[in-house]
Amino acid sequence: MNKTLKQQTYPVYLLEIERGECRLDSVDAIANHLKQVVEANPATHFIGLFDHFAHTSRLPGGQVANEIRAAVNLVFCFGLTLPEPAQLATRPRSVGICETDRGFVITFLESPMPVVNGVMESWAESLCREPVEAGSIAHGG
Repeated sequence: MNKTLKQQTYPVYLLEIERGECRLDSVDAIANHLKQVVEANPATHFIGLFDHFAHTSRLPGGQVANEIRAAVNLVFCFGLTLPEPAQLATRPRSVGICETDRGFVITFLESPMPVVNGVMESWAESLCREPVEAGSIAHGG
């Protein structure tokens, strides 16, 4: 087996939304909204929801940070191209939806396609009551 490096880091986009600033009031409501958005986009395909909180909580020795109340991954494919077999390792994609004591945290890995990042940013921003300031979605690796 060969090991190749596709990207040097795994940059994550992160949007924290205080409870009163979010248009929706639960992880389930946010997941349902994002599922509808994914299903409405002809370039994306909804795969499923993974309850990461339940999974980790059930594991012997599983650890979940005290401030996390719920955590799910909305899994989907945004496959505009399939240029090589190695690209399959980066798919499917997911959006993390986490409820904390303060509100909600929406996360996703950066895509190598800027247009895909823009679409996923707009999905996250659609959860906010007020327009999101440019640069408010933290981006780091």
